[in-house]
Amino acid sequence: MHDIGKTLVVLGLLIALAGVLVVFVGRVPWIGRLPGDIHIQRGNWHFYFPLATSIVLSLLLTLLFWLFGRR
Repeated sequence: MHDIGKTLVVLGLLIALAGVLVVFVGRVPWIGRLPGDIHIQRGNWHFYFPLATSIVLSLLLTLLFWLFGRR
């Protein structure tokens, strides 16, 4: 039971960290507006896909997991 408690605390902290990141990402001007992000607007319809932002975030997370996984 002790291990389940630790796991729940870690998951809760990760969810809280994700929430803080979502709040502060809007304040970083270049996130979501990189060259390579697809933005199409036609009349009332608009489509946005952050392709370049997704690739950059994927590379950063891969690097972080690789660094912490080496321990």
